[in-house]
Amino acid sequence: MAFEGLAERLQGTLNKIRGKGKVSEADVKEMMREVRLALLEADVNFKVVKQFIANVKERAVGQEVLKSLTPGQQVIKVVNDELTKLMGGQQSKIAVASKPPTVVMMVGLQGAGKTTTTGKLANHLRKKHNRQPLMVAADIYRPAAIKQLETLGKQLSMPVFSMGDQVSPVEIAKNAMVEAKQNHHDYVLIDTAGRLHVDEELMNELEEIKALTNPDEILLVVDAMTGQDAVNVAESFNERLGITGVVLTKLDGDTRGGAALSVKAVTDTPIKFAGMGEKVDALEPFHPERMASRILGMGDVLTLIEKAQTNVDEAKAKELERKMRTNELTFDDFLEQLEQVKSMGPLDELLSMMPGAGKMKGLKNIQVDDKQLSHIEAIVKSMTKAEKEDPSLLNASRRRRIAKGSGTSIQEVNRLIKQFAEMKKMMKQMAGMQGKGKKKGGFKMPFM
Repeated sequence: MAFEGLAERLQGTLNKIRGKGKVSEADVKEMMREVRLALLEADVNFKVVKQFIANVKERAVGQEVLKSLTPGQQVIKVVNDELTKLMGGQQSKIAVASKPPTVVMMVGLQGAGKTTTTGKLANHLRKKHNRQPLMVAADIYRPAAIKQLETLGKQLSMPVFSMGDQVSPVEIAKNAMVEAKQNHHDYVLIDTAGRLHVDEELMNELEEIKALTNPDEILLVVDAMTGQDAVNVAESFNERLGITGVVLTKLDGDTRGGAALSVKAVTDTPIKFAGMGEKVDALEPFHPERMASRILGMGDVLTLIEKAQTNVDEAKAKELERKMRTNELTFDDFLEQLEQVKSMGPLDELLSMMPGAGKMKGLKNIQVDDKQLSHIEAIVKSMTKAEKEDPSLLNASRRRRIAKGSGTSIQEVNRLIKQFAEMKKMMKQMAGMQGKGKKKGGFKMPFM
C-alpha cells in the first residue's frame, strides 16, 4: 500500500502524544523531529517538509491546543489538517467544458502509464459520470502505444481514433476533434507521446497540440514510485504547458508515497486521480482528506462505504452481520466473503481503510490473491456440509482427505483452517466495535 512506511512511523509517533492530558512545547518539538524524519524517509521534498513542520509547530503550540481538554488529540487533528492541506485540501474534480466535447490532454514521460491511464479514465468517465469518451492514439513514436490503446478500446467496447504512425500527432488531434463533434462524444482523451526524459522536441510538439485543441484539462501522468524525480518532471511540464492536474500511477506499489505529498505543494496543481492497480477500474478520484486519514491510521470509511455499495449484496450483508454477532460463521460464509472482498479490491488496501484495523491482531496474516482464492474454493468444496459448519470436526485424517480431494497440500488446508479461525475472531471483534459504536455513536461497519 502507498505510504505504508510513512503511515507506520507517523502513527507510532502520534500514539506517544495521543492520550496525554498535558502537552508541553518540548513534547511538540520532540514529535516534530520524528515527523520530519518520517517525511524525509518517505521521500517527501525537503522544502515541503520544512514548510509542513513550521505550519504544524505554529498551530500545535498555540493556545487552543496546549490549553484544550484533550491536547494530544488536538495536536493529531492539526497534523491531519495540515497533511490534508498539503495534498490539496479538497477533491479536485475533472473539468467539464460548457460546450462539448471536453478535451483532455494526457502528458508525461515514457513508462509512467499514460496509455493505460487514458483507458482507465475513459472507463471511469463512462461508469461514474455516464459520459461517451473518444480515446485518441497520438503517440506515433511508439507503435505499441497505438496498438495498446486500440486493445484497451476493444476491451472496454469504447471508440479509439487512430491514423497510424505516419501522420503527425497535431494532424491526428485535429481530425479527432472533427470526429468527436460529428459523433457527439462529450470527452476527447488525447494520449500523447512521452520520452525517457523532458526534451525540447517533445515539449514543442505538446505545445502545438495544446494550441490546436485548446484543452480544458492537461493531466500529467506521473509514476509515484519515481519519488523526487516525479516532482522534478511535474515542475518541467508545468512550466512549459501549464498542467491542470496530476494523475499518480502505481500508488498501490509505492510504500513511501513522498511524491504524492510533494507534487501538489511544488507545482500548486491538484492531484485529480490515483492509479491503484493494474485493472481498468483501478483508478480512483484523489481525496486529500481521506488519504490523510488513512496515513494517520484513522481509516477511510467513506471510500470503504462507496466500494461496499458498488460491490456488496445488501441482503447477504445483513445475514452475515447476524452471523457475525452470533458467531455462526461457516466456511461457506468465509468463501462468499472472500469473493465479495475480491470484487472490492486488494484486502490489505481495504483493511487500511478501517479505523484501528492496524491494531487488530491477526489481520496482517490474512492475505488473499486470485490463485489463493481458487485454492480456498477447492478446499472448501472438498468439505462435507457438517465440516463446513463445524470446523472442530476437522481432524488429521479428514484434513488429509480434503487436501487430496482439492489437489492442494495439507499445509494449505491447515493454513486455511487457521485463517478461518482468525477471521471469526476478527469478525467478533468488529461486531464488538459495532455494538459499542451504537451506544456511543462510533464507527459503523459499511456493510451494516
